[in-house]
Amino acid sequence: MGETMLKIKKLEETDFESWRALWKEYLEFYETQVDDVIYKTTFQRLVSKENTIQNALIANKANKLVGLVHFIFHPHNWIIEDVCYLQDLFVSVDSRGCGVGRALIEAVYHISDNRQVPKVYWLTQDFNKQARMLYDKIATVTPFIKYNR
Repeated sequence: MGETMLKIKKLEETDFESWRALWKEYLEFYETQVDDVIYKTTFQRLVSKENTIQNALIANKANKLVGLVHFIFHPHNWIIEDVCYLQDLFVSVDSRGCGVGRALIEAVYHISDNRQVPKVYWLTQDFNKQARMLYDKIATVTPFIKYNR
């Protein structure tokens, strides 16, 4: 049973290939792709000991990467403390509905609490119904609409 237990841990240098494959699936879900230099640069930022702004956790089950979360700490003009933007959350198709997404979000909540960061927020597409069922259980939906330039 120990081998099949879910383990959440910080992303490490040795995780590049499995992380890249899973993040590629995430980007494909959102019908986008990035150049190889983005994979390499983003990964180096996420595993850097000096960079405490950009962070990543991964979920392993049976020694296989089954989920990832990227999150960014940044200042906010309405409160003194930083806030946390949960930028990317992805769980492999065969591991959905098993608590991986919830475990990753709760791990971000825990890290944020330890850093005395009171607010964690994220965006999702309105049609992402499976993810929104989880989000509705662990967070509050807001009425904001996102604009891009």
